[in-house]
Amino acid sequence: MELNRQALHVPTIAVIEGAALGGGLEIALSCDLRICGEDAVFGLPETGLAIIPGAGGTQRLPRLVGNSVAKELIFTGRKVGGRDAMTVGLVNYCVPTGEAHLKALEIAQHINQKGPLALRMAKRAINEGLELNMESALALEEECYEQLLNTKDRLEGLAAFAEKRKPRYNGE
Repeated sequence: MELNRQALHVPTIAVIEGAALGGGLEIALSCDLRICGEDAVFGLPETGLAIIPGAGGTQRLPRLVGNSVAKELIFTGRKVGGRDAMTVGLVNYCVPTGEAHLKALEIAQHINQKGPLALRMAKRAINEGLELNMESALALEEECYEQLLNTKDRLEGLAAFAEKRKPRYNGE
């Protein structure tokens, strides 16, 4: 079962309070951002059951934390706490226990103020670009950029900047 939250055109945020082990961590890895409480625990214990993570863990974890850290976590099944998860790059934010949901809402509010088409194209350029060589990835970025040049949202963003006001984007 491959989890593909990255196919969603909007940014996704995982909130982790408590344990995210095995499939729970794989769901979190499929999201764009991860926020945890200090008492959160992360791990992929599948090798202890003579299997491997089967919902994207072997592919997403190394892309997030690097090959060496991912191999160590998967090979040993070691669990890491929230602060260590932050240190190795597994989560974007580690906040006091019980506050991860509020932090996620804060981040979502910041994201929600941005141009929806720009967010969609940025997510596409990042996600698809990671699978390409640099030359092809830069061409993809240029393609995504060009798709935004003639949008109403771009014109609204420029006008709002010139008028020193907040933009009112509508996804057009």
